[in-house]
Amino acid sequence: MTEITRPGKIIAIHLNYVSRSDQRGRRPAAPSYFFKPASSIAGTDGTVERPAGTELLAFEGEIALIIGTAARRVSVEQAWAHVAHVTASNDLGLYDLRTNDKGSNVRSKGGDGYTPVGPNLIAATDIDPGALRVRTWVNGELAQDDTTAGLLFPLPQLISDLSQHFTLEPGDIILTGTPAGSSVIVPGDVVEVEVDAPTAPGAPSSGRLRTTVTQGEVPFDAQIGSMPAVDDLQREEAWGSREAAGLPASAPASASASAPAAPAAAVTTHPTHEGSKNVPSAAPNPTVSDPSSGGASGGASGGASGGASVEPTAGLSAELRAKLMEAPTAGLSSQLRKRGLHSCFIDGVSANIPGSKIVGTAKTLRFVPAREDLFKTHGGGYNAQKRAFDAVEEGEIIVIEARGDATTGTLGDILALRAVARGAAGVVTDGGVRDFDAVAEIGLPVFSQGAHPSVLGRRHVPWEHDVTIGCGGATVQPGDVIVGDGDGVIVIPAHLAEEVTDAALAQEDEDAWIAEQVAAGHPVDGLFPMNAQWRAQYDARSAPQTGQQR
Repeated sequence: MTEITRPGKIIAIHLNYVSRSDQRGRRPAAPSYFFKPASSIAGTDGTVERPAGTELLAFEGEIALIIGTAARRVSVEQAWAHVAHVTASNDLGLYDLRTNDKGSNVRSKGGDGYTPVGPNLIAATDIDPGALRVRTWVNGELAQDDTTAGLLFPLPQLISDLSQHFTLEPGDIILTGTPAGSSVIVPGDVVEVEVDAPTAPGAPSSGRLRTTVTQGEVPFDAQIGSMPAVDDLQREEAWGSREAAGLPASAPASASASAPAAPAAAVTTHPTHEGSKNVPSAAPNPTVSDPSSGGASGGASGGASGGASVEPTAGLSAELRAKLMEAPTAGLSSQLRKRGLHSCFIDGVSANIPGSKIVGTAKTLRFVPAREDLFKTHGGGYNAQKRAFDAVEEGEIIVIEARGDATTGTLGDILALRAVARGAAGVVTDGGVRDFDAVAEIGLPVFSQGAHPSVLGRRHVPWEHDVTIGCGGATVQPGDVIVGDGDGVIVIPAHLAEEVTDAALAQEDEDAWIAEQVAAGHPVDGLFPMNAQWRAQYDARSAPQTGQQR
């Protein structure tokens, strides 16, 4: 092994593999580059930190060229003679800062440890630059496998091109691009990159360059610089596809690649396991305005299954919300039945915190039955479950369709924290709840079928949100009014909410008066319900008295 010295320059190319270019849907006519700071260099068996408050740290396995002799205005034919060694590299990048950098990649690619190289050096004289291979593994699973035969711009061309503009000096490193397969990594993941020349004598290899991801604890300071920001375009490109990111199969028609990025989620969860403890507490409520994740305006998000989205209605007025807090679900149910609505009760759920009452408008989330291939494409990344909790608005209740299957959790303490931070009025799920006691301690009102420790993927695939769903036998649309108390949870069509609530409160007043009469010793017959005689007494009691001050 030859020691890798600190380079004077690190130059990286943007797109350079046919496979990656096809994945991105764009193919450059000529190579383009960016610089990385020398302080980003690291060796093997080191760590790289994903900063606090970010979600999109991605690996990029690459072939690194180390310049041996100075090159200035060299031809393509002469270029390879100026390369001393070839080795493996990992061009790590934080997509949360990509938009802020506006193409420079200064912060998104320049972090400490964001350019691990090594561990062994392959002599450039021993290999054919057109017959090199680069492979990347994440937690032992092969993620990238390509060769320099698949380059858009051959390695000697890069050296020749760069030497037109400035002198390449001994020790300078050129990162030559990554093939398809780059994706997001999370704390605890181990990434390994190897470069070899399988057809050369002895099949020389760099060995495996290993890097472990850790979680940072120090957030960025908004008072001194721009903050991390992501949107669905960044998520798609970081994960490698919309499916891998857990996004709908196609972007909404109104979505634009040039749309402003939404602030990064303040609570980051592991992409395949709901309830990761990466963030210990709720954060302030950032605005999420991405059109395909529900948005600050409550806009609908089209799901991958193709169901039509339903635009949520406006929220409740303070006056109506206050009246609904007084109205019992039993009385509301009676009034709905009088209007011909008999299936507006969510069956099988009860309050996780005894005595809880919830009032709000529905934000819906739908799970479909677990299927391994679908969970692989829709369960990880910024999936529908996470998008719903990141986009819930103040006063909304997240209503989850879990098909009445309580044998796994449909939310846990991290998502409960996020709901509280966003100002959610509660959660209703016809499934189970993980971290049951912790969720109760957080204080978020939840109505569910009870506790269950299993993770989401055991029974469910998070599929879509802001669509019409079925929960506990009741159909729920975004914007429906949800009321829950000790008797259970009821769904009220938004256009009937005021009428039904006023009628229920009037009935409640009647029932209270009837109870007084029964307590005074009167028989129930003729009193409940009231006959004409009792009705006259009640009306007389309710009527204003003559001469009464007003």
